[in-house]
Amino acid sequence: MRYPDGGGLTAEQRKRREEVRIRAAGLFEEGVKVPCIARELRVSEKSVYQWRRAWKAGGREALRSQGPPGYDCRLRPELQAKLAAWLEEGPAAHGWSDDQVWTAARVRTLIGRKFHLSYSVSGVTRLLHRMGFSVQMPARPAAERDEDAITSWREATWQEVNSSGRRPARSSASRTKRA
Repeated sequence: MRYPDGGGLTAEQRKRREEVRIRAAGLFEEGVKVPCIARELRVSEKSVYQWRRAWKAGGREALRSQGPPGYDCRLRPELQAKLAAWLEEGPAAHGWSDDQVWTAARVRTLIGRKFHLSYSVSGVTRLLHRMGFSVQMPARPAAERDEDAITSWREATWQEVNSSGRRPARSSASRTKRA
């Protein structure tokens, strides 16, 4: 499952968990035993042992939140702004004159040409989503669309492909009982 924030926690939830770890640091300094800390903070002893290990190595700062997990975007905000401006110009301005549609593959190529960065097609779709772009459907059907051919295909070919199959026979869920 994917989370909009990347790690499943909102900023408030990360802050609340950080406060719990900082309270644990105070209890470490007082010399309170791990099982007592776990009971008081309502967390597992394993977590408290991990926090104590980090606290011994780096103090309270080691227990601070590192922010949302995951990789940082390879395109800095100013480069994302440039990319958005280029996307607004349209595909024809960048060499795609056959139609006026941005595809993820075309945006990937544009990023490679302009920024010398390699993205996967799925990475481009995630980047565009973060930038506020969404998948769009054409406003009108293609001029090349042949309605007569589509209708005849639905009536003839689709009926052959979409057979109903065999009808289910009466059966029983029990192995010993006959239908």
